[in-house]
Amino acid sequence: MTFHGFSSADFAVFSNDGLDERMETIQNRIQPKFQEIGNELVDYLQAILGNEMFLHIAKHARRTVNPPDDTWLAIANNKRGYKKHPHFQVGLWDDRVFVWLAYIYELPNKQEMAEVFLDHQHDLEHMLPADYNISMNHMKKSDDQLRDVELNAILERFKNVKSAELLLGKQFAANDPILADGASFLQEIKSILDVLVPIYQLSLRTKA
Repeated sequence: MTFHGFSSADFAVFSNDGLDERMETIQNRIQPKFQEIGNELVDYLQAILGNEMFLHIAKHARRTVNPPDDTWLAIANNKRGYKKHPHFQVGLWDDRVFVWLAYIYELPNKQEMAEVFLDHQHDLEHMLPADYNISMNHMKKSDDQLRDVELNAILERFKNVKSAELLLGKQFAANDPILADGASFLQEIKSILDVLVPIYQLSLRTKA
């Protein structure tokens, strides 16, 4: 199958009330698109990184009452899961698509990775475009851009606060025309990954 892009109907799944109804529409409308996107990106990342990468599509299995406000795919270097590893995400809220390099609170070596980033903060500032987005909580929307934040303070918080996360990447409003063109959007995602992969590789270094 070929990814043909996202439409307004995809974002409308979040207007469905109730866990079962929303999950059914996510599974029927969104997850097949995630599979198509993920298959393409796994191949792309494996070629760049030279090691096997694995696609995970969010199942929202822990939810019993409240329906999910967003949904995503994740790609990590671990077959069993992604939350304890740096990973790449592509996903949807009701008003946007996000492409993230994500470091979430379940990382066992979060402090060590934060120290590597702090040691290379100057490099990070040059690697990341000023209009890229940054977030410290994957469960909340964030419109913050690199140009508007104090990166050192964010990295210190990421290091010292157990619940603090770090997500770097780019977001697209639901009405952005590029989302409706599957081939163009896939190429845009790959361009974002080209920026994020060196940061991913940096974070895997151990502190000297």
